[in-house]
Amino acid sequence: MEKYKYILFFNEISITAIDKVGGKNASLGEMYNQLNPKGINIPNGFALTAKAYRLFRKQNKLEKPLNDLLFILDTKEYSNLSPIGEKARALILSAPIPSEIYDEIHRAYQSLSKQSGMNNLGVAVRSSATSEDLPSASFAGQMQSFLNISGDNQVMDAIHRCFASLFTDRAIKYRHDMGFANLDIAISVGVQQMVRSDKAASGVAFTIDPDTGFQNAIIINSIWGLGENIVQGTVTPDEWMVFKPILEKANLNPIIKRHCGRKEFTMIYAEKSNTESAENTIINTETSLEKQNQFSLTDKEVIQLGQWCYQIEKHYDKAMDIEWAKDALNNQLYIVQARPETVHAKENKQVREVYQLKEKGTLLTKGIALGDKIATGKARILTNTNEGDQLLDGEILVTDFTNPDWDPIMKKASAIITNKGGRTSHAAIVARELGTVAVLGSGNATSVIKNGQQITVSCAEGKEGNVYDGELKWEIKEHDFSLLAVPVTNPMLILADPERAFELSYYPTNGIGLMRVEFAISNTIKIHPLALCEPEKISDASVQSEIAALTKDYDDGKNYFVDKLAEAVSIVAAAFYPKEVIVRMSDFKSNEYANLIGGKYFEPVEENPMIGFRGASRYYSDFYRKGFALECEAMKKVRNEMGLDNVKLMIPFCRTIEEGKKVLDEMKANGLVQGENGLEVYVMIEIPSNVILANEFAKLFDGFSIGSNDLTQLTLGLDRDSSLVSYLFSEQNPAVKHLISETIRAAKRNKIEVGLCGQAPSDIPEFAQFLVEKGINSISFTPDALISGIENILKAESKHEEKRNEMLNTLSHGNNF
Repeated sequence: MEKYKYILFFNEISITAIDKVGGKNASLGEMYNQLNPKGINIPNGFALTAKAYRLFRKQNKLEKPLNDLLFILDTKEYSNLSPIGEKARALILSAPIPSEIYDEIHRAYQSLSKQSGMNNLGVAVRSSATSEDLPSASFAGQMQSFLNISGDNQVMDAIHRCFASLFTDRAIKYRHDMGFANLDIAISVGVQQMVRSDKAASGVAFTIDPDTGFQNAIIINSIWGLGENIVQGTVTPDEWMVFKPILEKANLNPIIKRHCGRKEFTMIYAEKSNTESAENTIINTETSLEKQNQFSLTDKEVIQLGQWCYQIEKHYDKAMDIEWAKDALNNQLYIVQARPETVHAKENKQVREVYQLKEKGTLLTKGIALGDKIATGKARILTNTNEGDQLLDGEILVTDFTNPDWDPIMKKASAIITNKGGRTSHAAIVARELGTVAVLGSGNATSVIKNGQQITVSCAEGKEGNVYDGELKWEIKEHDFSLLAVPVTNPMLILADPERAFELSYYPTNGIGLMRVEFAISNTIKIHPLALCEPEKISDASVQSEIAALTKDYDDGKNYFVDKLAEAVSIVAAAFYPKEVIVRMSDFKSNEYANLIGGKYFEPVEENPMIGFRGASRYYSDFYRKGFALECEAMKKVRNEMGLDNVKLMIPFCRTIEEGKKVLDEMKANGLVQGENGLEVYVMIEIPSNVILANEFAKLFDGFSIGSNDLTQLTLGLDRDSSLVSYLFSEQNPAVKHLISETIRAAKRNKIEVGLCGQAPSDIPEFAQFLVEKGINSISFTPDALISGIENILKAESKHEEKRNEMLNTLSHGNNF
């Protein structure tokens, strides 16, 4: 290989060269040498070193004029930032690149073109700033990149403009914000073979969930065309969630969630021109409706990317932020950049603040939630950065999308709302860095929100962020796990919303004692399962169109139900893996089922649905058998196809032994065989008949879960929803406690697990004491009640131990006589 003084090819670069070529190029060299041989495709290239930039600056005597300019910068209000930045860039661009550097760039570019077998190879030219005094400074997103560059003249112009981009307004301010304005900052420039993703797809991936810091998920975003649209936030991308522990297991599908984004624009190469300029080499076009509704990657490609990302993470031994691209010419995937993930990951703190709305307002719009907090303020709609001075401190920024030029403006906002952008867009990155609440990719925020309107932005309701009219009240509860001891009795969670699973996985529990699938059905699926099995029975055109809109990506609506329910369960199972997750099969009442889309065509009208056609009795009935088959198919997919065998299933409201047998037979007919692949099936103890025949139920099922609300209601013969008799409702009632005692005793006798799901053990210390003394295995709490519940268990166990010791002492003294 030719000798160069100012050029290093990727095969000459390792991660230790950050001070010479910046973090971006050092990482590319490291991967090219270490991971390319292992089958991870890295496009070849070279880096112009920071030494070249310093020579350029020295030969053109730029140090003093640049320093003089920066000396007069208003570092309080940055009122003169734009003219200073403009003058600095003009100084750089008017200074010639030294001939020895020019010659080396020419030779290196021609060598790279020759290696690729092409004349005037198309390349990406990217800035990579660094400092000998601060080699870890990444300057992520602050400097410029140029795509679709070809020919000596464009390459030289792009490199020259990369030098100048060290003095963009945002880069100057960034250095001051980060506290290294006075360091000897230099710039390296990477020149890398361009992947023809303009006719295929590209995107980003994180080897950690960027919102919660959950470490077992890889998040992959993808769009049609060049990846700049994702970074700039001009589009809402496709998104996949890949579960790491399953990635290395053969014949299992590690994709636990997928979402088809709108992908509004596709960035492509501009037609070739003879211009010497590196600008205007790409154009943005509107994506066709057909391609907007298509996923931009296949599942096979997503899994391959997931495996590569996992390998990269293991190589660096840290979470990574990765850019990738697909080449349309050879249909191959490539990794084009990787850097340590720092901005997005939250610390796994022992003290967590939980925000909760105390009232609801009119929903204006919704989108992707960033952060888990709530903010309120006046909306300020801005169309471009020139209007930035209109945004007052504490107001809520509402705009189409953001890019790095918006950074100074965004810092003043109490919340950020955009029409476009995904969880890996510029707006998302800045929002996480600032700890600002943000709702992204709403689609219509700038049209449905009025300038100056008082609004409330809530990102405390799951992965979906909601924007409400008016100033709503909320509360903040602090959960401190640091001082909690681990009780003998297993504390577990009751979970309805799967979107909270990653966040809740940090809570001190032994898994999920009750996952209610009704939330996923009513909030995500929304359609009655029988309306998907028997669509011909739906005669209302408006209902038909609603169903068609939700199932547009599916030839068969039944697959829509299976996929969405499987996704909801798999997210929870992945979050707590390998801890057990007990999933209760659907327990809607007939009136609740009727509220689903198409439900009124199938559901009976009952006088008292609470004790009517619910739970087990539906599953084997000719009426609902087809719907239950879809639930079974979803559970089979989670356990067998996705490998999440920590999922256990639970049957609610099973009135008789015969009914239990029929349900297990129905599950078997649908491929869910008790004991096969370790499948355990629990039954809920919520009817007095369950307790009276507990021994027989214990022979049929693998575990008991006491549903204290229904058991109390049916023991005392009262409607728990009726305010007229609510004063009689008490789990402390002796009759209720007697039945609970008998259940625990029967479980112990038959050597099966028994737990309880309900509010009472967290609200009533005496009730927790009662359960502990009876020897219950686990108690499940809602997330907001977990801390007080664990504290009550610990107190109860301490008292129980004291009583036991007293008894032993008494017996010991008695034996002395």
